[in-house]
Amino acid sequence: MSWRTVIIANRCKLDVSMGYLVVRGEDTKRIFLDEIGILLIENPAVSLTGCLIEALTEKKIKTIFCDSKRNPMAELVPHHGSHDSSLKIRTQCQWRDDVKARIWREIVIEKIKRQASFLKQIGKINESELISSYIEQVEPGDVTNREGHAAKVYFNALFGMSFTKSADCPINAALNYGYSLILSAVNREVSANGYLTQIGIFHDNMFNHFNLSCDLMEPFRIIVDRYVVANMPTQFEKDEKHNIWGILNQTVYIEYTRQTVLNAIKIYVHSVFDAINDNDLSRIKFVQE
Repeated sequence: MSWRTVIIANRCKLDVSMGYLVVRGEDTKRIFLDEIGILLIENPAVSLTGCLIEALTEKKIKTIFCDSKRNPMAELVPHHGSHDSSLKIRTQCQWRDDVKARIWREIVIEKIKRQASFLKQIGKINESELISSYIEQVEPGDVTNREGHAAKVYFNALFGMSFTKSADCPINAALNYGYSLILSAVNREVSANGYLTQIGIFHDNMFNHFNLSCDLMEPFRIIVDRYVVANMPTQFEKDEKHNIWGILNQTVYIEYTRQTVLNAIKIYVHSVFDAINDNDLSRIKFVQE
């Protein structure tokens, strides 16, 4: 089972040999490909062989490329993530609107529940109770935008009344970077299951290549929020970016078993597809508190 997050920070050449990722820099290192869940290439000066790209795609290793500021810029997405991807895509295009609306309601409710629980844990009792009251008001498709109302209360409780998600500050930089990691992990699982990331169940932006992944990642944002609140960064540079990668290997509980966040995302994403295709909301497996 893949579990490693490998970060390539310095200029080097990446190749594949005998099932190993070979890193040729000042010295040569080898990492077994089957252990790698995510490969982050931070330095634009890194070169890759075509054979390695083929191996990364076959192994379904999420590969993320960063710009010169070490921010995620692109990722390797296979054309065919599953042997029956054409069938999966046809099925995806025929998902019923009423089923998608109910699935989105469950995702929003789970997200708000986890936000309320976190606020309660850190002593924000009034705010926790307020957003908990929104849960019963969430309708199919969240047509009254309870998610948005809860988010405003939630972030103001965490970071102060003057905080906005559009502010250029280390806290927002850390949040956005962490969310991008979760999004990439979800993209990996969507593709591996044979579906298109572009066609969402709620998000429907023609310029967003990851509408479906943006839908599915929502309950996992809390993992990033917890990390940022615990560390409250005053800057967000190379070291801070490396540290936040640890969230993907944190242990969580799902289906009464201990899993890394990466494995939990895999279980959860697959369960949502089962729920949509079978029109059975009970099949969704959320992370347990």
